[in-house]
Amino acid sequence: MNGCGVIVEYNPFHNGHLYHLQSSLKESKKDCLIAVMSGNFLQRGEPAIIDKWNRAEAALKSGVDIVVELPYVFAVQHADLFAKGAILTLEALQTDVVCFGSEQGVITPFIAAYEQYEAQKHHFQEQVQKGLTYGLSFPESSRQAYETIGLTNEAIDLTQPNNILGFSYVKAIYDYNTNIKPKTIKRTKSGYHDEVIEHDIASATSIRKELLSEQLITNVVRKTIPTETEEALSKYKDMTHLWHDWEAYFPFLQYKVHTASLQELADIHGMDEGLQYRLKKTVGQVTSFHNWMKKLKTRRYTWTRLQRIFVHLLTNTKKSEIQSIQIDKQAPYIRVLGMNKKGREYINERKKSINIPIFTPLQGAHHPYIDIEERAIDSYYLPIKPSVRQTLKQRDIGPPILKNETPSSQ
Repeated sequence: MNGCGVIVEYNPFHNGHLYHLQSSLKESKKDCLIAVMSGNFLQRGEPAIIDKWNRAEAALKSGVDIVVELPYVFAVQHADLFAKGAILTLEALQTDVVCFGSEQGVITPFIAAYEQYEAQKHHFQEQVQKGLTYGLSFPESSRQAYETIGLTNEAIDLTQPNNILGFSYVKAIYDYNTNIKPKTIKRTKSGYHDEVIEHDIASATSIRKELLSEQLITNVVRKTIPTETEEALSKYKDMTHLWHDWEAYFPFLQYKVHTASLQELADIHGMDEGLQYRLKKTVGQVTSFHNWMKKLKTRRYTWTRLQRIFVHLLTNTKKSEIQSIQIDKQAPYIRVLGMNKKGREYINERKKSINIPIFTPLQGAHHPYIDIEERAIDSYYLPIKPSVRQTLKQRDIGPPILKNETPSSQ
């Protein structure tokens, strides 16, 4: 049995994701579909709209055979570190192929771009640092550096979010000498950041915007998601009385900034260039998370960068705790969230040759990153009433979802 990997967030799982899964199996011609999925906090620095378990279950019902969690220390990072954690996890699972969605839709330009980047890596890094010195954000500095080494939009458009992530996946595949072959599927109908639903395949951004503004599953949303996702959204809302967004965490962040010292704030991962002073200065002037972000956002501090810092502030993740992610050469562990019969067969065939720990229950697991993971679990459920919160936290450290049937869509 061989495996095709996908790197996902499913926030929430929608028709575009279903198209990606079906196309990935067709393109890769592999047997087992393995998803590395972000947990309760996501790459762009946001809380997932519903918890990892409901998102994983919707994925298993829709065609995925194994869902493993991307560790928090990689999940809430810029594209290269996010890609590193995901690719090394799939390599540990002995995955043959990774198939990602992109605006490009053809893999050859990604590989050519990597070769060009590799030949001029030092020049690229010098240009990135120069841009940062001039006060540019990291994404803008990187974009200009790519142009400097000849990676212009005519070859591959590295201003497009899925192309950026795809290029990071390709870099990780080759930089860490993995045995994975990259493939890509062209995104269809909607753009990554589109905020208006116009098709049955819509962006997750537009779906979340509709859900959070209406606080119910409208017919507009219903046409964009599988039944399994509708069930997951409804079940979670019935239990918790909310779908997660940043405003629910605003009081906790305010309290944290009010009570923390400047040094404690400075120790938080991502808190650089004196941002702790800006947080202290503005904390008493704002009445919502969105208002706070608007006061803090500058050319250097992008919206996404600030959101990631707020996640690390909420989870009390310190720079000193995760310095090693820069030098790690393999995934720290594999945390299985769910699998069906085919997925269990795949794991059983390989478990003796997988050379890192496989955690099914998180309870009793030992690794420095697990301590951070448990804080992330506690933080995610803060807006929920205590009795329900405790139930969900216990679920979060428990065993994986086990499905007895392989989904009919395969």
